[in-house]
Amino acid sequence: MTTSNHSGFLRLPDVLKLIPVSKSTWWQGVRDGKFPKSYKLTERTTAWRVEDIQKLMQEMAGHE
Repeated sequence: MTTSNHSGFLRLPDVLKLIPVSKSTWWQGVRDGKFPKSYKLTERTTAWRVEDIQKLMQEMAGHE
């Protein structure tokens, strides 16, 4: 999945396709501030901004 030049939100399964970590590692990273904060779209729906995930991927690749 390419996220270039897109805006919107990604749910956790989509994020984990792009960032190869486990759910528990992802949530720990969110709590620690290592990964972007989540947004509650509805009471039961949590997602991340595409822009935040793109930035994280660039940082992980060493291209800030």
